[in-house]
Amino acid sequence: MNTRRRRAVFLDRDGVLNRALVKEGQPYPPLAVEEVEILPGVARAIKKLKDAEFLIICVTNQPDVARGTQQRQIVEAIHRYLLNLLSLDEIMVCYHDDPDQCQCRKPLPGMLWEAANKFLIDLNKSIMVGDRWRDIEAGQRAGCATVLIDNHYPEKEGTQPDVRFSSLLEAVDWILSYNKLGD
Repeated sequence: MNTRRRRAVFLDRDGVLNRALVKEGQPYPPLAVEEVEILPGVARAIKKLKDAEFLIICVTNQPDVARGTQQRQIVEAIHRYLLNLLSLDEIMVCYHDDPDQCQCRKPLPGMLWEAANKFLIDLNKSIMVGDRWRDIEAGQRAGCATVLIDNHYPEKEGTQPDVRFSSLLEAVDWILSYNKLGD
């Protein structure tokens, strides 16, 4: 039986895979499949990472479901759309809001831990890529290296990432070289 732990790249959804809708400087998720716009270079970046044998797992907070401003069925339709377009291995989602105090809502690392157990992932050889401090903190709490896709949102910064790039495609070479050291 092969017990070798795999490497993964965890990707936040809105602002990393698809364009976030920015209103008054704050990012919001698309409200319908028709509003989803895959960011330039994302499919190519994921292909390069898959070619290097990474698992590609999207981990996304979608608290608008708990807040009653989005329907779970629409979020699931968006995820089916993304799975059809991109070579993602999994999309994990937290539908909770902060008052729910769940372990899966980033900045807590519950989704990353769950993925590690499900797919036999070595979190210390994995990377969390996100566009907000919650993503970076979740990655660090799980033991991952972290990449911030800097969309210049005017929000307080929490924990500092290992590196910053302006797109997932720009981050790919760093991710590949980082993990070569861990082999």
